Amino acid sequence: MCMVRVYIWGEAKRYANYQRAIEREGGAVRFGGTPEGCDALLLPGGGDLEPWRYGQENTASRGLEPVRDAAELALLDWFTAAGQPVLGICRGMQTINVYFGGTLLQDIAGHTAAHGIDRLHRVRTAPSPLRSICGERCIVNSAHHQAVDRLGAGLDAVQWTADGIVEAVCHQTLPVWGFQWHPERLDGDLGRRVFGRFLDLCR
Repeated sequence: MCMVRVYIWGEAKRYANYQRAIEREGGAVRFGGTPEGCDALLLPGGGDLEPWRYGQENTASRGLEPVRDAAELALLDWFTAAGQPVLGICRGMQTINVYFGGTLLQDIAGHTAAHGIDRLHRVRTAPSPLRSICGERCIVNSAHHQAVDRLGAGLDAVQWTADGIVEAVCHQTLPVWGFQWHPERLDGDLGRRVFGRFLDLCR
């Protein structure tokens, strides 16, 4: 079986936990350079997207990364045109939603990390490819102050918190998944299943 090669934009030292999660499941990561020869794209967490990209003024966005925004949106062009899998985590899920024409809530309460520690909360998962990973109900972690608002074209919301925040999306026809939570920081089997099943999707 060939090793799956996953592309992440940026420097390895910033995304070491994602690299470990992929390598633990038998994949390999390429940072920087061109994505040629890679099998999949991973969009990791980070600062907020520029609000003008989804048609809004900046009312509460922070930690903006405009160079990264442009690079990751171009990478989405590359990988979706090729029909190759994409996994978005936290900011990465929001990037996917914006790429497909959706919008974001710029500030929400009760979902940020507390004193540097992820919050834990329950989510409900609809019948979808992700339900076989997460089950109907599970406990996930949370460290974000923005969330999906209007869904992008072709995306389905498939997981929610009790207060209605979208926690996962799937594309209807493309192998594109997004999680608002951080499987690379979860202890136990759930985080490993996310990366393991994503690599299976790439094979």
